[in-house]
Amino acid sequence: MGGGRLRFRPGCRQHPGGRIPSSKEFRISDPRTNERIRVPEVRLVGPAGEQIGVVRIEAALRLAQEADLDLVEVAPNSKPPVVKIMDYGKFKYEAAQKEKEARRNQANTILKEVRFRLKIEAHDYTTKLKRAEGFLKAGDKVKAMILFRGREQSRPEQGVRLLRKFAEDVAELGTVESNPTIDGRNMVMIVAPLKSKSEAKQEQNAVRAANKQAARSAKTDANAPAEAAAE
Repeated sequence: MGGGRLRFRPGCRQHPGGRIPSSKEFRISDPRTNERIRVPEVRLVGPAGEQIGVVRIEAALRLAQEADLDLVEVAPNSKPPVVKIMDYGKFKYEAAQKEKEARRNQANTILKEVRFRLKIEAHDYTTKLKRAEGFLKAGDKVKAMILFRGREQSRPEQGVRLLRKFAEDVAELGTVESNPTIDGRNMVMIVAPLKSKSEAKQEQNAVRAANKQAARSAKTDANAPAEAAAE
């Protein structure tokens, strides 16, 4: 960063995800950074989130340069615009990773289906409820469907009551994404999991690891008396 001129750091820094785009590869949606910020004054936020206050743009650029970081416009419509001192290359890399993870979770989410009859027996309802809870725990959406037969179609309010009961019973694991609606001869409602697919998988892996550790500990404790007797 010699010569008193700020360079666009994303073009010269390497990150775990590969090369960060250079200043010539900025998209229109990207925030203005460093010398691209062409206003006389800015409200400056430091690298740790501290509020520095309103300063001249030259002073903000100098502070960013001294910290070996970038000056990034985070609220362009404010008066004056709000800028923050940060590692812009790292910020873009982490944002891209989050977006990639969100797309992966969305793609991996499966819509599972649970079907009810309007006059369902209590034990059948419990069985289907447990199945739906398993789907939601795994991070999948549940399509709850009521199959109307004959004159049952004239009593949609009973179907709404049943689906609302179902939503209340799974409230700890999912939330209603689509309220009960008529779909031909059926009524459907979509329940989305509270945890994403990746979060559910991480939790399952943690439980498996804990169970393995508990099994190893139990085995060690069981062998301890025999080893003591042998001594």
